[in-house]
Amino acid sequence: MKPLTVRVDTASPVPPYEQVRIQVADLILGGHLVENDRLPAVRQLAADLGLATGTVARAYRELESAGLVISRRGAGTRVAPGAAPTPESQLAEAAGAYVTTGRRLGAGDDQLLAAVRIALAGAPPG
Repeated sequence: MKPLTVRVDTASPVPPYEQVRIQVADLILGGHLVENDRLPAVRQLAADLGLATGTVARAYRELESAGLVISRRGAGTRVAPGAAPTPESQLAEAAGAYVTTGRRLGAGDDQLLAAVRIALAGAPPG
């Protein structure tokens, strides 16, 4: 089990369960937690954060509803298959954002491809 770096700001207007949900989702979507990684038990994470178990349980339920984790009694909570991005899906997402931005700026296909070629020519070999 990888340690989670989750912090709760009790002075924040964002409810604690939402703070936990957002941070764990970011760890999964950012690739820091990968498929089948086990999350801490609800009681353990609640104790670590000084929260009620119901607060962490709610965060886990919402993560499960979003398809990011799977909780099984006796087996704990794990990152769901396909929840963590692959390098290919991250690249496709970045490319989509680039095309959207380019279109918003009025660029056509040739201009978009030319900009990628310029970027590739100036990038260090990967």
